[in-house]
Amino acid sequence: MKIQQLRYVREAVRRDFNLTAVAQALHTSQPGVSRQIRDLEEELGIEVFVRAGKRLTGLTGPGQTIVPMIERLLLEAENLRRAGDEFAAQGQGILTIAATHSQARYALPTAVRDFSTVHPQVVLRMHQGSPPQIAQMLISGDADLGIATEALASHPELVTMPCYHWTHSVIVRADHPLSAAADQGVLLTLDELVQFPIMTYETGYTGRRHIDEAFDAQQLNANIVLEAMDADVIKTYVELGMGVGIIAGIAFDPERDLKLRAIDARHLFGINLTRLAIRRGNFLRAYVYDFIETFAPSLTRPVVDEALALSV
Repeated sequence: MKIQQLRYVREAVRRDFNLTAVAQALHTSQPGVSRQIRDLEEELGIEVFVRAGKRLTGLTGPGQTIVPMIERLLLEAENLRRAGDEFAAQGQGILTIAATHSQARYALPTAVRDFSTVHPQVVLRMHQGSPPQIAQMLISGDADLGIATEALASHPELVTMPCYHWTHSVIVRADHPLSAAADQGVLLTLDELVQFPIMTYETGYTGRRHIDEAFDAQQLNANIVLEAMDADVIKTYVELGMGVGIIAGIAFDPERDLKLRAIDARHLFGINLTRLAIRRGNFLRAYVYDFIETFAPSLTRPVVDEALALSV
């Protein structure tokens, strides 16, 4: 039994049993993939895959049992490599972080800067995506850490830990009627907000669920004219006068957004929680712990280790 054979099986499941796609992903030939999978099946004495001619179409009953075992074996093989690197190449390595745009653009820069100053030999790779995409990157091993909203907690393959709470702001042009009302100390209401075209995040991004829940609770129909994953896009169209924006409070920068006004909306929409996620069972190198604590000081190494231990 070879590690490469296990990788072929895992990749075949991930690529919907398309061996051509498996070969491309692993930089090998399709006949070679087929032969190695057959060799593994013969060694195990079972068929892992259902076949229609030469095509794979699904997992057999035994295949459904052993594929999770293969996943665990490959995870431990990766952990062995990381453990070796920890002692053989101390202070050197790659840290891959997957985050939503708002986290990558507004929450992470200071932590990245401070971490890189202390760990100049660690290469940081940043991937952006939606919370489901971030979860998949973690589960597949394409990212070491994921940072997003509460949605990450819905994946049993991940261990998630709370980082910080945040609220939304309503963004308007400086000459907008809501800006004048805010200057007079008038508290913004949802009834007033629905009188204007609204631009906010796509479903699944940056607390959008709490925004929808607030309008639904008041039985109000929000006139959402634009959805985007990027707060900077939303602010651009607010500047053009297309309506008002609802974005994460951290995404408003008064020094840069000079033509806009942010109105605190914490009383209108639910409080949001940013979470940090790790694939369950992952071995973490020392510098990963350091980055976690740099980003979220409450998540010290003992706290992270306790969360990982409770997940076993």
